[in-house]
Amino acid sequence: MSSTRTTVRTAGVAVRAMLVLTLVLGVGYTLVVTGIGQLLLPWQANGSPLADDRGSALIGQSFASTELSTGTADGEALPEYFQSRPSAAGDGYDGAASSGSNLGPENADLIAAIEERKATIAEREGVSPAAVPADAVTASGSGLDPHISVAYALLQVPRVAAARDLDEGTVRRLVESRIQGRDLGFLGEERINVAELNLALDEREGE
Repeated sequence: MSSTRTTVRTAGVAVRAMLVLTLVLGVGYTLVVTGIGQLLLPWQANGSPLADDRGSALIGQSFASTELSTGTADGEALPEYFQSRPSAAGDGYDGAASSGSNLGPENADLIAAIEERKATIAEREGVSPAAVPADAVTASGSGLDPHISVAYALLQVPRVAAARDLDEGTVRRLVESRIQGRDLGFLGEERINVAELNLALDEREGE
């Protein structure tokens, strides 16, 4: 009988501890962290949304009229927008299917895709294939990178300026104003968020 009481008492303590910990850690902690995030960093806590519900600053997006599911081509580029790098995530920049192509540098399919992209971009931008930056023809490891190199952005300035009937210098200055520095001053490379740049272009024309 004593053993039964001990077992019941132990089970009751375990259940009460589980309920208390569930309330404190499962509910209380979540509410506190959410509240702190909404109070101190509301933009980041809500997914870093762009203006006019145009996606998130953290996830890249396509600025082409069509997108092939393999990520080996980017469809027909919209000439008035800066183009993102290729994406191998799902149908392209699919946040639910983050992935790279997992193809090695000597893979025949990857080499062929890179050469095809390089030729397409060179023709579109009116430059030689040798002038096309590496990030313009290769997908990121996550397939969701929202950034391109400064070199790739500047390469696109003449086309975007012509499509929008703007002075090249104006567009170039807008690009330069959007350059993000290296993390902590020394990690990574300078880069530009393509969606934010295109949004700034649209807002400028709407003024």
